[in-house]
Amino acid sequence: MSRRIKTSLLLLLLVLINSTNFSQTNRGIISGRVIDKSTKQPIPFASVVVVETQFGAASNFEGEFKIENLPPNTYRLSVSAIGYNTVTKTDISVSNVKPSIVDFELQESTIELEGVTVTSDYFAKDPTQIGSVSSFGYEEIRRAPGGFEDVIRALSVLPGVAQAEAGRNDLIVRGGAPSENLFIVEGIEVSNINHFGTQGATGGPLSFINLDFVNQTTFSTGAFPVMFGDKLSSVLKIDLREGRNDRLGGKATISASQFGLNLEGPTSENSNLLFSLRRSYLDFIFKAAGFGFVPEYWDLLTKFNWDLDNKNSISYIYVGALNNVRYFNDTEDQRYDNSRILGSDQLQYMTGLTYRHLFNNGFARLIFSRTHVDFNTSQRDSLLNPIFKNESLEAENRIKAEVIYNPLKTTEITFGGDVKFIKFNADIFFPNFKTTFGEILPINSIKTKNNFLKYSSFLNVSQGLSNRISMNLGIRFDHFNQINNKNYFSPRFSASYLFSDKLSFNFSTGIFYQFPSYIWLATGDLNKNLSAIRVNQFVLGTDFKLRDDTQIKLETYYKDYNDYPTSLLRPYLVLANTGAGYSGSEDNFSSFGLEPLVSAGSGFARGIELSIQKKLSDIPFYGIMSLTLNESKFIGLDGIQRAGSYDQRFIFNISGGYKINEEWEASAKFRYASGRPWTPFNSDGTQSISLFNSERLQPMHSLDLRLDKRWFYDNFTLITYIDIQNVYGRNNSNLIRWDQRTQSTIRSSSIGILPSIGVSLEF
Repeated sequence: MSRRIKTSLLLLLLVLINSTNFSQTNRGIISGRVIDKSTKQPIPFASVVVVETQFGAASNFEGEFKIENLPPNTYRLSVSAIGYNTVTKTDISVSNVKPSIVDFELQESTIELEGVTVTSDYFAKDPTQIGSVSSFGYEEIRRAPGGFEDVIRALSVLPGVAQAEAGRNDLIVRGGAPSENLFIVEGIEVSNINHFGTQGATGGPLSFINLDFVNQTTFSTGAFPVMFGDKLSSVLKIDLREGRNDRLGGKATISASQFGLNLEGPTSENSNLLFSLRRSYLDFIFKAAGFGFVPEYWDLLTKFNWDLDNKNSISYIYVGALNNVRYFNDTEDQRYDNSRILGSDQLQYMTGLTYRHLFNNGFARLIFSRTHVDFNTSQRDSLLNPIFKNESLEAENRIKAEVIYNPLKTTEITFGGDVKFIKFNADIFFPNFKTTFGEILPINSIKTKNNFLKYSSFLNVSQGLSNRISMNLGIRFDHFNQINNKNYFSPRFSASYLFSDKLSFNFSTGIFYQFPSYIWLATGDLNKNLSAIRVNQFVLGTDFKLRDDTQIKLETYYKDYNDYPTSLLRPYLVLANTGAGYSGSEDNFSSFGLEPLVSAGSGFARGIELSIQKKLSDIPFYGIMSLTLNESKFIGLDGIQRAGSYDQRFIFNISGGYKINEEWEASAKFRYASGRPWTPFNSDGTQSISLFNSERLQPMHSLDLRLDKRWFYDNFTLITYIDIQNVYGRNNSNLIRWDQRTQSTIRSSSIGILPSIGVSLEF
């Protein structure tokens, strides 16, 4: 179907729907709870106001509030209470078919500066995470241009985040490898939240977390506190909302890559349920277009919440994904194209049960969880002979306990720990692979079954030293029984100085450790001498509020890497330069680490970041602009310092939109990044070690546009959008590969102009 026909059909659909005569008399509801951020205790008599309207309410003894009779629109909600900082949330989308559930966590006010007027805070801070943190709500992620309504893609505009390859969710944060990122969903650590995820790393083409159920995301790009461990570069926390408590409702969606159904509603007076099931339709498109391979996936999410009484609650979550790649090798061209593809069928799920108990001045939480990933990864040559086959299982059973206690108004103590029981199986066939640099990898086959044990503990104290100064001091201990150097201590410190009600200065430092990926240990005793990777981090920054709804942030950072695994066979290779993209033969299977490794790699990443963010307010414009200047370099066993494979020296992003009225919204995103390093090919298709990462790809840049339209009717709400990625058709080169047929290099480029349409029906 041509683009012209698609556009015509969409315009016809919009005209038909807009001309249909539906009643639009119903009004909407905003409900939620107001609680103390530290203790999770309800805050009664808090004032909840819909900004610039006559609507509002007060919270009851349970902290609950309800505001009724609101015309469908997008609102701002401001909450204030005596002794607490005022908080304002934007982008509260109200329809007439379901309540908008908005929960507030207020921080006790410790600021009592003479002459300072307390105003609404659009950029509330967590006292335990002083710098390098950004938060996004559901609506901010949903409407992101070119984002496919994907949780991870919305982060691409933040400072310090590089783009390794178009169409992928590989997070490259402040020069770190894709394996250095931590995902936490509802308090449960998940190795990877992407369909077709990369083993040993964290990337993939699309997240399997249903955005419709996301309440808020918090993304830390460095120097995070001791509550988070075993990762080096970033932490992405995803908190899901609770289901509606008035009646059963749902949403049917068809979007750029998938279609699905959501259901939610009460199961009793004190409990509710979320459920979603989604399926991709990329397989239909790929097959119709004549591709030699077809990816297809399913994902399922369910969450159950039950308030036992005022102090005790239980929640259960299950998220599963099924990924398959089908090959069509009917023609010689298809067989040749497929020979370049490392396909991976995967069955993955995460599940967990959380119990929470409130007590005076604090709360305790106990989590029982399991994560499970079955990998069936393979690649064949053009004659269909296998060159790599990997059937692996990674399963983690985890028990975590955590206590947050506020003995004083200015003091918060967090302590806890966890134990992980890990099962790792691998059956790998890898016959005599010769790299483009001339080495023959020594591992022909591996068959192993292992049970590992990890455990950790932590203590963090957040203390207000005065009205202007606050600090965090923490210590973390980690243990992994599969390597010879098993035990590690990580001290961390951060402090903030409030110069005025608009300006603050922040500093963070600490030691961070990350254990080797399980697949790197598949060779058994050979790689047991690996140590945990160590990074010493330093971050200095400042925040300035230009307006209540506009904030400027400037940060500089330095990361000192030590003990990074590097290859004995390939002395130029540091595994910090692997893990992005689809891997396989085109990167010489480097990310799997199936060779003798030693902890001898070192390097650094450093940079300066500037960002300006405006929230939606009385001025109906929102957006974020970020500018990053940075570099990363690593040294292998050969002692030569080289640019990191994900080193993009200059990154500029700008994304924003305009709320035209309650029905229409337009937005755009522009990204620019200087080219990352690559290694040129010789005339015979080989590569020279002396030229490793010596050249750079062309700069990447693109413009995405999006237009959203809502219709509000008695029994349903219709949400539609048109999203056009890469509007001016820039052919961004992801990588340069060698073509055996033509005996020359070819550039692998991103897709040109990519229009997509989304339609959602809420009921």
